[in-house]
Amino acid sequence: MTDAPEAVLLAGLFGTGKSSVAVEVADMLDKRGVPYALIDLDYLCWGEPGSDEPGAEHRMMLRNLAPVAANYLAVGVTRFVLARGMRDREQVESLRETLGMPLTVVDLQVPWDEIERRLTADLTAARKDDLREAREWLASGEHVGLADITVDNHQRPLREVATEVLDRLGWA
Repeated sequence: MTDAPEAVLLAGLFGTGKSSVAVEVADMLDKRGVPYALIDLDYLCWGEPGSDEPGAEHRMMLRNLAPVAANYLAVGVTRFVLARGMRDREQVESLRETLGMPLTVVDLQVPWDEIERRLTADLTAARKDDLREAREWLASGEHVGLADITVDNHQRPLREVATEVLDRLGWA
């Protein structure tokens, strides 16, 4: 593993376990003494972006990410573990540009019936929206083909999934 900063984006539909796998990857890096940042990109765009214009939420997330990433880099962080679903190649490329470092996109694969089970287990208004949006993304195929690596996250322990992610990144 080099000391040059690198990032991984754990992507996929809502309900594929992006945040859970990100936490597990971060825990493994922490135990190895690797300086890391875990950033759930959804948290950087929660709120009202002030516009209904397509992409406003994504652009707000990027504006928030730039100084956050700079702060982590300034203190010596070398591994960025990110989580968020990406709709298209333009979103991925704008994220890559904002980060200014190599970014590997890992698509977490989970069958639809399991996504539906996960998202309906505790059906808040937000989860209902997530389920609707996941259904729309799946039908549109917008998110397909954005990943550099695909990893199965169905009926496997999180540690096993995280280990596979780290191994395939070469961060092991």
